[in-house]
Amino acid sequence: MATTTAHPPSQPDPTSQNTRLQEIKQFDESKIGVKGLVDRGLTTIPSFFIHPNPPEQNPKNSPAANVDPISKLDPKPTIPVIDFSAPRSALVDQLRRASSSLGFFQIINHSVPPSSINKILGSIQQFFELPEEKKMEYYTRDMTRGAAYSTNFDLYQSKAASWRDTFQMGLSPNPPKWENVPVTFREAVAEWDKQVAKISEEVMGILCEGLGLERSDDELKELWDGRVMATHYYPYCPQAELTAGLTSHTDPGLLTVLVQNEVLGLQVKVGEEWVDVVPVEGAIVFNIGDNFQIMSNDQYKSVEHRVFANPLRNPRVSIAVFLTPGHRDHLCGPFPELISAEKPAVYRQFTLSDYMARFFTKELDGKTLTNYYRI
Repeated sequence: MATTTAHPPSQPDPTSQNTRLQEIKQFDESKIGVKGLVDRGLTTIPSFFIHPNPPEQNPKNSPAANVDPISKLDPKPTIPVIDFSAPRSALVDQLRRASSSLGFFQIINHSVPPSSINKILGSIQQFFELPEEKKMEYYTRDMTRGAAYSTNFDLYQSKAASWRDTFQMGLSPNPPKWENVPVTFREAVAEWDKQVAKISEEVMGILCEGLGLERSDDELKELWDGRVMATHYYPYCPQAELTAGLTSHTDPGLLTVLVQNEVLGLQVKVGEEWVDVVPVEGAIVFNIGDNFQIMSNDQYKSVEHRVFANPLRNPRVSIAVFLTPGHRDHLCGPFPELISAEKPAVYRQFTLSDYMARFFTKELDGKTLTNYYRI
C-alpha cells in the first residue's frame, strides 16, 4: 500500500527548519559563544554545528614534514617559509613564485618584533577567556559599532555553524569607536595595526615589483589602506570530527596578514590536497585575496583555505588583518600595465562596494567571487 508524507524527502521540513532556527536564536541570544558551551562541560555539540562533510583533520603532520624553504624541491606540497632578511632580488623572486602558485607564504626575520606578535596574541586570548558577564557587553551583530564579538558572522545564513568565536573590528580608514573595544586589548590592537601597516607596505612593494609594476609608496597605500581585523578563538571541541573551525573559502580583499599561536588548524588547498600551515615561532602568514588575483590579471592566486575544529584542550588563536583599498568606491580590475593584445583582461571592472556587498550576503562556505567578475 502506498504511503504519503507531509513533506517529500527532497524538500526541507519547515518544522525542522523552524526548530533549527529557534535553537540558533537561543544560542545567539545567550551571548556565551562556543567558549561558553565548552565551559558548561558540553560533551555533544548542538546539531546546528554538525557539518555534512566536515574537514578531515591531519594531526599526524609534524612541523619538520611541512616547513620547507620555497627553493627546496619536495614532492609533498608545503607552504613556503621565506627569510625576509634575504636580498631584495631573492625576495621578489620567492614571493612572486609563492603568490603565483600557492597563494600563501610565511615570512621570518622580518621587521616586526616578536614581542608585538606575542602581545597581540596574548591579549586576544585573554579577552576570550574573560568571565562571560564581562564579554557579553561586546556581543553583537551590529557592525555599525565598528567592533563586534560574536560566533560566526554568517550564523543565520550558513548550512552549519563553525566552532569558533570572533571579535571583528575596522582599523582604517575609519578607526573603531574605542569604547566598543575591550580594554584588555585596546593598546595591543593600536600597536599591532602600526606593525601591520609597516610590514604590509614592505610586502606589497615586493609583490608589485614581482608583477613588473612601478608604484610610489602613496599609490601603493591607496591599494591597501583599508584594514579590518578578525580575531578568532577556537576552543576545544568535544566532537571536532563532526564540525569545522572555519569552512573552506577565499578571502575577499587584496592581501591577508595573519599571526597564529602554536595550535595547528589552518589548511590550504594545494591541487587536490589540503596542506597544514604549520605555526612557526615569530612568523607572519600572508595570503593573496580575490582582489589581488583580479588586479594581477590571474598572475597571483587566491586559494581556498579552512580551519578544522580544535580537538585539543589548548585553544587555537589567530589574528587576521584584511587589506583592501581604503575607499569603497575604488574601481577594481586588472592593472592596466598587465593588459596587452597577448594578455587581454580576464576580469571586468567593478567597485569595491559592489564586491563586498555580494560577499556578505552569502554564507562563507566555498565563497569566491572571482568567477563572477570574469569576462
